[in-house]
Amino acid sequence: MKQLLTLALLVLFCACKSTKQTTSNTQIVTNTIKKEAIAEAESKKDIVNTVKKDTLSSHTETIKLTEKTPLPPLPPKGTKTENFSHQRWNKLLQKHVSISGNVDYKKFREDKTTLAIYIDALTHAETIEDWSKEEKLAFWINAYNALTIDLIIKNYPVKSIKDIKNPWEQRLWQFGDKWYNLEDIEHKILRKMDEPRIHFAIVCASYSCPKLQNTAFTADNLEQQLTLATQEFLSDTNRNEISENTLKLSKIFRWFSKDFEQNGSLIDFLNKYTEVTISAKAKISYKDYNWDLND
Repeated sequence: MKQLLTLALLVLFCACKSTKQTTSNTQIVTNTIKKEAIAEAESKKDIVNTVKKDTLSSHTETIKLTEKTPLPPLPPKGTKTENFSHQRWNKLLQKHVSISGNVDYKKFREDKTTLAIYIDALTHAETIEDWSKEEKLAFWINAYNALTIDLIIKNYPVKSIKDIKNPWEQRLWQFGDKWYNLEDIEHKILRKMDEPRIHFAIVCASYSCPKLQNTAFTADNLEQQLTLATQEFLSDTNRNEISENTLKLSKIFRWFSKDFEQNGSLIDFLNKYTEVTISAKAKISYKDYNWDLND
């Protein structure tokens, strides 16, 4: 009996010790988990703070870069800009027209797609009525010359523009809702702008015409370009022979005499652009007009 009691006490002691040990182990595990969780939380906090710092640093750097790279300034007030670009036409002229005005129509025809794109842009130009006089003049001078080239290459090869039936009356080009021909542009638009020098800027694809300039007319350079075209035409002895007392002039001066007499006599006009001082009593005659192609 005594032995049984001792054995029972021993078993009870071992059970208590085991429970205590289990509780201790559980506490250790719990503490370990808590420490790991706290460590993980601290780690995440460090990561968040690092990201915030990196983001702030990146944002600060972006601000600094923006401050170092200011936007380009606006054009000064009053700066003149073209309402229409003639760059494509200018490139064609540079490529296919010589300095003396001879036109390589065969090569021009090979670039007919580029010419067609330019003409299409011309026919879709908007608000022309709101442009300055210089912009309108440059636009319609270039248009007239481009359409003349277009007419020739549509009928090429020809020896003269007069070989084409009604070359100036054909309504081949639509601007907005209206179809135009070369005659409309010259007589109803350009001549009504009271600038007689247009007659030395637009061309009829013929030898006796003023030469086709190998640069496009622009509003910004119009005054200089018209003056140069006039001087070149008057000084060309194949088109005009000018001396103090005798004038052998292009028939252009007879056909459009009223245009050159708006502010005085024809001789008054000529004296503005010739090196020779022409007498008011100079004898005037007119040269035969050569309609051969200007190639």
